[in-house]
Amino acid sequence: MDLLSSLYAAAARYRRQYYVAHPERRRRLSSPVISIGNLAVGGRAKTPIAGAIASYLASAGERPAIISRGYGRRRKQDGVVVVRDRAGVRADLDRAGDEPLMLARRVEGVAVLTCPNRYLAGRLAEHHLRCTVHVLDDGFQHFAVHRSIDIVVIEREDLEDPRTLPFGRLREPVDALAAADAVIALDDTTPDGPASGRPIWRARRVLEHARLVEPYGELASLTDRSVVAIAGIAHPQQFFADLRAAGWPIARELAFRDHHAYSAADLALIFRVAREQGADLVVTTEKDLVRLLPFRPFPLRVAWVPLSVLIEPGDTFNAWLMASLAKARGAVQ
Repeated sequence: MDLLSSLYAAAARYRRQYYVAHPERRRRLSSPVISIGNLAVGGRAKTPIAGAIASYLASAGERPAIISRGYGRRRKQDGVVVVRDRAGVRADLDRAGDEPLMLARRVEGVAVLTCPNRYLAGRLAEHHLRCTVHVLDDGFQHFAVHRSIDIVVIEREDLEDPRTLPFGRLREPVDALAAADAVIALDDTTPDGPASGRPIWRARRVLEHARLVEPYGELASLTDRSVVAIAGIAHPQQFFADLRAAGWPIARELAFRDHHAYSAADLALIFRVAREQGADLVVTTEKDLVRLLPFRPFPLRVAWVPLSVLIEPGDTFNAWLMASLAKARGAVQ
C-alpha cells in the first residue's frame, strides 16, 4: 500500500516538474490569477477562503471573477456557465454546482463562473464581464493556466498523515508546498517546516448565526427543544462538533457524502427523524442549503449556519495580497 502511495507521489512530483520545465504549456490570461488550493482531497475551507478574498478584492476596487470547475453539476454543458455577474445570480443548481452557487448567493460585486476549461472561463470574464483579476477555487493542481499567486490551505491532518493517494488523502506530497507563494494554516496547524521560506497566515473557521429558510434569512435562535443536524460535506463530523460546541441541542446527526444530491426520499427521512426526536428545527450547512432549497416548502423549520474563515492577521494578509497583485501586474508590462 505504501508503495502505491509512493508511486503516486512520484507521479505528482513529475507532473509538477514537467510544467515548471515547460512554462509554454500553461496558457496566460490577461489579468492576474490568484489560486486558492490545497494538498488534500476536499474539506479544507478553500471555497469560503476564495469567497472572502474575492470580496476583499471587490472592496478594494477590483472586479474579481471566481472561476470553478463546477464539480457535481447535474447538467454538464460545454462552454462557460455564468453563475453570477455583477447584477445577480444567473444559473440554477443543476448548471452551477453547489459550491459555485453557494458563492454566487453570498458574494456581492463578484462574478462567478464554472467551466472545466478555466482559461476559457477567464477569457469570457475578462472580455464580457470586464473582470480585472481571477480567483481559482481549487487551483493548485490545475497547471493548464498560469497563476500569478499560489495560496495553499493546509490542515494539521495533512502533516500528521502525509501519505498521498490512493491510501492517503493528499493529492501531492507535502514538499509541493515549496511551489506555493503563501500558506494559510487552518486552526491549530503548525506548518513551519514544510512551508519554510513562505509567508504563513493563520485562519480560523467560525460558524456565523444560524438563519431560517422561512422567513428567509431571519435569525434562528436556540430553543429548549432538540434539533436534527444534517450535512453532506467532506467532514460532516466537524460541522456537528462545531454546532455542539456552540450549544446546539442536537438529538440526531445525519451525514451524507460530499456534494450529495438530495432526493424526495432523503427529505422524507430527514423530517421523519426530526418528528421522532421531537425536534422543531433542522440545521444544516450553507453548502447543503443550495441543494435543499428546491424542495421548499418544508414541513418543519430549516436553518443554515454560514461558515466564515478569518485570516489572521487580516491587515497584513491583505497588504501582502495587494502588493503581490501589483507585482504580478508589473511583471507582465
